[in-house]
Amino acid sequence: MIHFNVPPFVGTEFIYMKEAVENHKICGDGPFTKKCNEWLEKKFNAKKVMLTTSGTSALEMAAWLCNLQPGDEVILPSFTFSSTATAFALVGAKLVFVDVRPDTMNIDEKLIEKAITPKTRVIVAVHYAGVSCEMDTIMDIAKRHNLKVVEDAAQGVMSSYKGKALGTIGDFGCYSFHETKNYSMGEGGAIVINDESAIEKAEILREKGTNRSQFYRGQIAKYNWVDWGSSYLPSDLNAAYLWGQLNEADKINDNRLATWNEYNKAFKPLEEKGLVELPVIPSDCVHNAHMFYIKCRTLEERTAYINFMKENDILCVFHYVPLHSAPAGLKFGRFFEEDKYTTSESDKLVRLPLYYNIEKADLEKVIAKTLEFFNK
Repeated sequence: MIHFNVPPFVGTEFIYMKEAVENHKICGDGPFTKKCNEWLEKKFNAKKVMLTTSGTSALEMAAWLCNLQPGDEVILPSFTFSSTATAFALVGAKLVFVDVRPDTMNIDEKLIEKAITPKTRVIVAVHYAGVSCEMDTIMDIAKRHNLKVVEDAAQGVMSSYKGKALGTIGDFGCYSFHETKNYSMGEGGAIVINDESAIEKAEILREKGTNRSQFYRGQIAKYNWVDWGSSYLPSDLNAAYLWGQLNEADKINDNRLATWNEYNKAFKPLEEKGLVELPVIPSDCVHNAHMFYIKCRTLEERTAYINFMKENDILCVFHYVPLHSAPAGLKFGRFFEEDKYTTSESDKLVRLPLYYNIEKADLEKVIAKTLEFFNK
């Protein structure tokens, strides 16, 4: 079976994990956690980055840092993973789902302003497939209405918008280093703090409600419990694993982009015949080849394609079931106006195998069988 995903592995991860053990520091905020934080800050020109236990944890921190109160409203797309929504539902916010653009599957920035009410406090920009939302428009709306912007850049590490790294544009950015992402620590993530006034609160929140970070910097004589918090610190073993990959970040990115470009080139003739739709990368965006998807003409055709590929030992998968149609979506939110594209477009989308160092023969087989299915 040609897998849909194989977690990235560059070969140095275990060396760094052994070093972490020899440091006698494998809990949170050890040397490798700090190395990863500093690498991300320097690479992406970010004010402050903190590794977390997951992308979900990063989103939860962002929700708390937005100072939301029960009943406050958060605008977000329905075409996203449950973590995007549940982080804000956790603090009592009401979710307002807005339709997506059919070209990028990102939130339709032209619909956001109409969805704003006196209760709106936050806009969540989910960068689907590592392709940026239209951030200039979103940031302009947020500024005029005094709203916070949280970037769900779980899929967007190494992607950018007009030269700015995704996650560094809004008030807060959230990354994921889950095994399905371009760079992995098994389970893990990071929060990017772009609002400097929130850094101290974020440190306290992440350190179980204590001001331990200030203590370690020598700013206070002893640390204490000062506010609400949780344990969002990943093990330094996980950070050591990630460190090996961050050192090879450009190599991994180039490898994935090469695979993405092979797919795109091979399937252009299918698109020209009107048989499939391919991903759209707006001119202002640089993507990270997080995924390659095609859109079939119907749900039935997608089902037939997935089954055909599986019969040929190739695992292709669909993606999100829109959150507004899920039991929790109905409980915690509402869809703004018309669902013109969210459901219909998600019903047609299918993702192809794409991971670091995919075998050339496997890539060629995926391409050949896809062409066979759609050309017959």
